[in-house]
Amino acid sequence: MELDQTMILKLVLAVLIGGAIGVERELRSKSAGFRTMILICLGATIFTMLSHFIGSPATPDRIASNVVVGIGFIGGGVVFKSFNRVTGITTAATIWLCAALGVAIGSGYFLLSVVGCVLVLSTLFLFSFMDTFLDRLNQVREYKITYPYEENKEHKYEDLMLEYHLKIKSRTQVKTGNIIKGEWIATGSEKKHLLFIEHILKDNTVTEFGF
Repeated sequence: MELDQTMILKLVLAVLIGGAIGVERELRSKSAGFRTMILICLGATIFTMLSHFIGSPATPDRIASNVVVGIGFIGGGVVFKSFNRVTGITTAATIWLCAALGVAIGSGYFLLSVVGCVLVLSTLFLFSFMDTFLDRLNQVREYKITYPYEENKEHKYEDLMLEYHLKIKSRTQVKTGNIIKGEWIATGSEKKHLLFIEHILKDNTVTEFGF
């Protein structure tokens, strides 16, 4: 098997498409960036090309079909769970799509791969503004408040959250001596969170506040 113009075109296109997607991830300082996306797209392209050459005419898809399985291990490595949310899902989905574009390139569907790349970049760039807007409407925050115990007022900050229209998802309160340490995970608009935080910062009875 010798390299011809079509093969070289496929490899170059894989580098360009993987690089274009990788630049967007790199600009956002994501774990899978420029070089990673190029290698994923290029690898998927080469595996698909080899699948056609090695598997033809009986099973030309036998190698390419395993790209979907293999890429799952890479995607799983960029997903992390913090205290109240999972991060890296968008990057994992981008890796999955980058591999899909590589398979399309390796199969000779150049227009499909280019249009797919444009749609991926459009989603990552344009819809990020909508994501920011939605985040302002509904933020998730963890609050840690330490304050002196007062009889019949042990839930006063929880009541204050409800007053500011924050929805409490979980709560933990521990009393040690005359001190109560409370932890809450609450959801609400950015404006409501800021008003609540401002109120707590002005409360002289609070000895420790994490937000």
